[in-house]
Amino acid sequence: MVVGVLAGAGCVTQPGVVTQGPPPGGSEVVEKYQVGVDDTLSVSVWRNPELSVNAVVRPDGMITVPVIGDVVAAGKTPEEVAEDIRERLSRYIRNPQVAVSVTRLVSNAYLTRVRVTGAVVQPVSTPHRPGMTVLDAVLEAGGVTEFAAPDNARLYRKVDGKINAYPIHLKQILQKGDLSTNYELLPGDIISIPERSF
Repeated sequence: MVVGVLAGAGCVTQPGVVTQGPPPGGSEVVEKYQVGVDDTLSVSVWRNPELSVNAVVRPDGMITVPVIGDVVAAGKTPEEVAEDIRERLSRYIRNPQVAVSVTRLVSNAYLTRVRVTGAVVQPVSTPHRPGMTVLDAVLEAGGVTEFAAPDNARLYRKVDGKINAYPIHLKQILQKGDLSTNYELLPGDIISIPERSF
């Protein structure tokens, strides 16, 4: 995905469209977490500790729960998995109360990262943190190099299934304190800083 996005950095209409104004959303619009392969789930059944279990999601997307057997977990939210388990357990016990939580996230380790590429001291792929901004990510990459064209930087973000490119005036952020394009980042965002033409 990174290669495909960055290939469009020179010609911003493919795959993304340069869009004026701030990109949509901040950390508050992150979609609900969907369980993936290798995540560890804690299944808790109230007043039935013998049915409670910690389970790693197998490559087939399933976990095994006592009494009811295999349950599809991958691609669902923890709440949806809990509801499936509750429905199936209701055949054996009255009004089961089920809670499912993710105790170890593995599957989204790369999907939720923020990446900074191009004319920076050290390109990085770093875990997203709530409240993280463009400036935070660029500083984590060691800042721009002497060959950078910081005001031609772009933020690439997937919106409604398409990659959009948003201008970042990085020189204005770094040298003048103009934070108008110091956008709050979302998981999966890519910041690309090109080199200037000589």
